[in-house]
Amino acid sequence: MTDTSWVDSHCHLYLHPDDPSAVLERAAVRGVRWVMCPGVDIASSKQARALAAAFPETVRWSAGLHPHEANRWSTEADDLADLAAEAAAVGECGLDFYRNLAPRDAQIVAFRAQLELAATLDKPIIVHCRDAFADVHDLLEAAAFGERAVLHCWTGGARWTKRFAALGVTFSFAGPLTYPTGETLRLAAVHAPPERTMLETDTPYLTPEPHRADRNEPALLPLTGAALADVWGTDLAAVAASTAAVATRIFGAPQ
Repeated sequence: MTDTSWVDSHCHLYLHPDDPSAVLERAAVRGVRWVMCPGVDIASSKQARALAAAFPETVRWSAGLHPHEANRWSTEADDLADLAAEAAAVGECGLDFYRNLAPRDAQIVAFRAQLELAATLDKPIIVHCRDAFADVHDLLEAAAFGERAVLHCWTGGARWTKRFAALGVTFSFAGPLTYPTGETLRLAAVHAPPERTMLETDTPYLTPEPHRADRNEPALLPLTGAALADVWGTDLAAVAASTAAVATRIFGAPQ
């Protein structure tokens, strides 16, 4: 057991095949105090809610519709709004113009509606942004969420990081920060304000080095933390304390 405390700000715990109690126990050994479990549609948001009920001291949850599922917004909006009213945040939602599994127009409609929902509920919003930096930037600028807009698994370069930082948003870095191909991201992370930066695993995806061939889980979060410590030129304990404090301020700690 370590004395260093971390928070995994984005963990799809319901997608990990192991018993969640075992996953959370392994995380605790590595100093991960709690996790945020985001939904990506109605079914997964309900799974996230159930996990938070089962592990109230270690799991927070959110409800949202992922951009890949944006075509379902018109049929799922009311149920998702009801779930979001109970949750700690809205999301995961946003824009993904890399895979384009839903039409761009449908993605924008669903994302804008979830921004409005989060504003109405006075809750943070967890944002997915892939190859859609300009559109996400413009929508967040108009929404004026400030630090309560969390850019999950941030992958932007230095220019976009500076532009988004000027909006006052919060950045969340994942395993790609550790990859040999991640130098552009590491150079960008220099410009992420520590007072608005979190860490995440995106479990079970984006496993950090040197375990990239394995399934990701919260216990591996400190590896990404070590990469961020190198970027910022500080020690591991400082990164753990800073990023955990930001997650707690934005999402609230489990009860």
